[in-house]
Amino acid sequence: MSLMLDLDISWSDYHQKIEQLAVQIYESGWEFNQIVCLARGGLRVGDMLSRIYNQPLAILATSSYSGAGKQERGELTFAHHLTMTREHLGSQILLVDDLVDSGVTLQKTIPWLHEYSHIPIQEIRTAVIWYKACSVFTPDYHVDYLPDNPWIHQPFEPYELISPQELTMKWKNEKVKE
Repeated sequence: MSLMLDLDISWSDYHQKIEQLAVQIYESGWEFNQIVCLARGGLRVGDMLSRIYNQPLAILATSSYSGAGKQERGELTFAHHLTMTREHLGSQILLVDDLVDSGVTLQKTIPWLHEYSHIPIQEIRTAVIWYKACSVFTPDYHVDYLPDNPWIHQPFEPYELISPQELTMKWKNEKVKE
């Protein structure tokens, strides 16, 4: 068992990895007509891929982490509906998230999408930035394989630890310094 180290990701690294994921999907030659992202972690990934590929984005809210720093895995919960601007899902779906950790979320989302869709889904492929070795699910596309299963600190995580009041004080202090 190797020592689990944390992985700190900057905004620049984060955006570059999404671009690398877009290139990998493109180079595979697979064509899709719908992106479904898992919120919250997959929102930014889905948004950028939707813009790059000019494909519609649907959002499925899921939740399984709680506790201090959102590092405790709990029971997986799905939203009741997808948020999307089209009446129906596409038939070729790219399902995206930021990472695959246990793999349970992606594993359970695929049958959920088949059940939810009013038209037959021909194929669903999955794409993530980080694929951890501890996952029971293998994504179709990933940028980094992480054999040591580190906890990934993403650049937006500080916002989980700051309140609107603290943010207001920070910006008032910044204004005073000007």
